[in-house]
Amino acid sequence: MKRDASAALRGAAAGRPRGGRSAAGPRHGWAPLLLATAAVVYNDWLLELFLPTGLDPRHSYVSELYAADQRFHTLFGLVEVTAAVLVVTGAYLARGPEGNRWSAAGWWSLVAFGVFSVADVVVPMRCAPSVESACEAVNPWHTTTSALVHTALFASMALLVMASGTDSFPRPSIRTRGPWVLGSALLTALATVGPLVGRPGWHGVPQRAHLVLVGLWFLLLAGALRQAAGAGAGVLPKASAGPVGTAGGVQPSGTEPRA
Repeated sequence: MKRDASAALRGAAAGRPRGGRSAAGPRHGWAPLLLATAAVVYNDWLLELFLPTGLDPRHSYVSELYAADQRFHTLFGLVEVTAAVLVVTGAYLARGPEGNRWSAAGWWSLVAFGVFSVADVVVPMRCAPSVESACEAVNPWHTTTSALVHTALFASMALLVMASGTDSFPRPSIRTRGPWVLGSALLTALATVGPLVGRPGWHGVPQRAHLVLVGLWFLLLAGALRQAAGAGAGVLPKASAGPVGTAGGVQPSGTEPRA
């Protein structure tokens, strides 16, 4: 009986990764770091506080910073692509076998968000409508890619929030804070459509608030992933309850089972 219990414990220990790490492996350690970094890089509009862009943050879209005719087009375009690559890589690595179909769809939606963000840079605005009266606010290709970016973003939020309430993907922080971030991000996004319907002005403020909320979403995901990885690291399964010396219990070392 003692030999059986020892073999069971050795088998459980053999199934645990070395160094007390979770079974998800090192890739899950990179995911929260990449998403946390993306939260900062994605808010590259803060650079306009230090650069002579010629744009008024209160009344301009952030995408005007990398419009085709703008002075810092290349700089902001590269930063946007960097943020997209960080999100795509982080979301791809965050997928895990412990999730369900909702979480899988959520992570793939975040991957799509990054891909569409790259497309947003590839087909930028032709000019900056906030400072050029002849420049159209609606650029068909850029407006389409921006719509796809937002669709993928809100899909990822909704799907991962739904998944966080299931037993196969428990993420309490996403379940409690995610709906607030989703609702606030949606409201700020809707508040930016003024120029698209012929009513420009002050749309830059809610858009920049929206980008901050997206950054908070990335940080929320990073924290949840890190917390989940820490909770599952190096925990041996408990022996099943039962009287000492029975098939379900573990016989203490140095004692013999009772007859």
